[in-house]
Amino acid sequence: MSIIDEIFHNMKRNAHMEYGERVSIVAHSFQTAVFAEEDGADDLMIAAAFLHDYGHFIHDLGEDIADKGIDAIHEELGAEALSDYFVPEVIEPMRLHVAAKRYLVATDEEYVKTVSPASMLSLKVQGGPFNPEQVAEFEANPHFKRAVQLRLYDEAGKVPDMEVPDYEYYRPYLQKAQKS
Repeated sequence: MSIIDEIFHNMKRNAHMEYGERVSIVAHSFQTAVFAEEDGADDLMIAAAFLHDYGHFIHDLGEDIADKGIDAIHEELGAEALSDYFVPEVIEPMRLHVAAKRYLVATDEEYVKTVSPASMLSLKVQGGPFNPEQVAEFEANPHFKRAVQLRLYDEAGKVPDMEVPDYEYYRPYLQKAQKS
């Protein structure tokens, strides 16, 4: 089985999973990629958007972990599981999308207004808003701008009953994002 087939299998196997948002995690992943594509993002960003929550599909901690005060560290799980297969321009924004939320909550009052209640709940278990030193450290990361952009797509991708393409639509994006 190819890595892309394995990703699709894990997403389909866990398609029922929810995490406090108004959409399933699978629907959220698809929507995040749709918003990236509609914004004119490059192919690697669209792949990162599609994959950003992959860690949720491979941990076994359940669906309501934030309610229990548990951080699955899904961004690390997903990035580590896929880092041998995809280029850093995909993996690093995935790895940093939670840090980007912490950064944006600390630095952008307008962003805070867009954050869903479930995302604010998970923010607490993820460490809360960055302090000034963490903000500076994050801004020094070479992938920080792509991570912030991914986070904005992530926050948008929570629309109930939104029409999205099927899995195979995203295969070419994932193929382009694979390491040679």
